[in-house]
Formats: sequence, C-alpha cells, structure tokens
Amino acid sequence: MPKIPMPAQIRRLYLHTGLNAVQLASASWVALLAARGYSLVEIGLAESAFHLTSLLFEIPSGVMSDVFGRKRVLLLSQACSLISALLMLLSRSLPEIMIAMVFCALGYNFASGTREALAYDSLETAGRAAEYDRYAAADMGIYRVANACATLGAGLALTLGYRRAYALDILLGLLAFAVTLRLRDAAAQQVQPPACQRMTACLRESMRFLSQSRQALRLISINAIVGAGATLLRFFLQARLTQYGMPDALLGPALFIMGLGGALGARCAAWLRGWPYRRIWRLTALITLACLLLSLRHELWLMCLCGFAAAVMDDWLEVRTDAALNALVPSAQRATLISVSSLCFSLVMLILSPLMGYVFSIL
Repeated sequence: MPKIPMPAQIRRLYLHTGLNAVQLASASWVALLAARGYSLVEIGLAESAFHLTSLLFEIPSGVMSDVFGRKRVLLLSQACSLISALLMLLSRSLPEIMIAMVFCALGYNFASGTREALAYDSLETAGRAAEYDRYAAADMGIYRVANACATLGAGLALTLGYRRAYALDILLGLLAFAVTLRLRDAAAQQVQPPACQRMTACLRESMRFLSQSRQALRLISINAIVGAGATLLRFFLQARLTQYGMPDALLGPALFIMGLGGALGARCAAWLRGWPYRRIWRLTALITLACLLLSLRHELWLMCLCGFAAAVMDDWLEVRTDAALNALVPSAQRATLISVSSLCFSLVMLILSPLMGYVFSIL
C-alpha cells in the first residue's frame, strides 16, 4: 500500500473542490444563454441533455472509478469539463450547446462519488477514517461558499460576455487539472482481469450489497427525498423572488446568502457529530417541509429565510449521510454505490420537478 502524504492530499482535494465550484460561467450558464438570445424552451432542452446524460452515466462512472482508480477518473472528469467549456465558448447553435452540456454532465458524473471515495480511502489507509465526517463538512462548506461567490458574480459574467467568461472557466479548469495530477490513489495497482470483466463484477457485487443492506437503501432514499425537496425550493425561488417584487440587482446577493446556508449546514454536521442520524433526518425533513409550505406565502423576507434554512438542512443531512454511507459500503464498490445514491437523487428530482413546478405556478 503506497504511503500518502495526508495533509497535502486533503489540501489538494479541498483546492480541487474550490476551483471547480468557483467557475463563473458554469454558475450563470442559464443567464449567459439567455443573453445570447436563446429562449427558455431551448435552455430547457440544453438542461435536459445534461440530466439525460447524467442518468445514463452516473453508475457506469462510479464503476469506472472503482475499477480503474480514483485519480484516473478524476482526470477524465476534468478533461470533460474543459471540453464542455471550450465547446460553449465556440458554440454557435443549440445542437452544439447540447453537446457541450453532455460533456458537462460527464464531468459531473466522473467526479461524483469519486472524490468522496478517494478522500475516504485515503483517510482509511492512514487509519483516520473516523475523521471523514469532518473532512466532508469542510469540503461541503468550501463548495457552498465558492459556488455562492460564483453566483454572486453572475453580473460580472454577463459583463464579460460568454466568451471571456468561459475562457476564465477554462483557466480555472486547467488549474484544477494540475491539482488533480498531484493527487495520489489510496490503493496500489495490481495485475487485474480484463476491464469488462472487472466492471461487470464490480456492478454485480454492488447490486448484491444493496439488495442485502436495508440500512444503505434507507440512507440513500432519505437523502434523495429530503435533498430534492430542498434543492427544488431554492431553484424555484430564483424565479419567484423577482416575480414578487425583488429588484434584479438584489437577486444575486439573495442567492449568495442562501448559498451560505449550505456552508452553515456543513458546519452543523461537524458541530453536532454526536447526534444520532435518525434525529437528524427527522429534523431536517420536518424543517424542509415547513420551508416549502411557508415559502408559498409570497413574503420576500420569509421566502429568503426559507431558502436559507432549506440549504442548511440539505447540507447538514447530506454530509451526515455521506459519512454514514462511506463507512457502511465496501471499499471495492464505494464509488459505485455513492453513484447509485446520486442516481436516486436524480430520479427523485425528475419526479418532483414537474409536481413542484405545478404547485408553485398555481399558488
């Protein structure tokens, strides 16, 4: 087993998260497309290309991570993200934009589960697996703050124009690629059977584990349902805040503050490590439901408060679920099973999106 310089490994993972979350064009791609003259229908088609790709490749990407190594798949993720940004910069038509969104989804899929699995494997190798929830809380906090800053800079992205904004994203992506090159895999590479055989065996063992572990299925289901509700609330608030009187100039700061709620939720996971998971999921589910109902009262201050509180609950539960799931699943199928969790979240999102959209449109 190779020796991994743990402080440096963790710092590089944090830096990898921050560089990918702070990209301006990625955080304001909808506004950039609208500024280029694309309709909401066309933007919706581009988003559909993203979600369809994500559904198709979420589990295969996790299997590839378990089979070929975390670092290789993270490098592939960065390459796909760079290709996506380059295609968006050069795009002149909707089909080209949809192709760019396919690569964007692939970049997301290959990173989803892989970075978390690499962090857990690294800590486990060093005999520090108990520290993973602290790492996950800090990593989520970095992501939320960096992403909130990118959202706050939406006006800057529009001022720069889509070409300069995506050029800046490419520069940040290259830095993230360089950071990824410095990461170390936690497991030594050994002589392996053919790739197809390894991927089939990994997927088969993962599904067998899930079929025998009710606890893992319960963790995945709870996180998907509560997380989807909180995510969709923040998504629909972007439109409802301006609809009910918020000036356009204040929308970015309002979304920024809501994003900081996620950072606070991640810290709650670290501060309240001793709380049992059952208490946390019940509390977060109850408060998220209350936020969904209260946000229908059309009072701006209350809607913003609900968005902030939902973000706190979402990330608090996600960090604790991530730590619990990583500790539960076998190392050889860790990325695959975390990808299954992401897939379940996407499926719940697809079901709840039109339902909540209809409810928010009539109330």
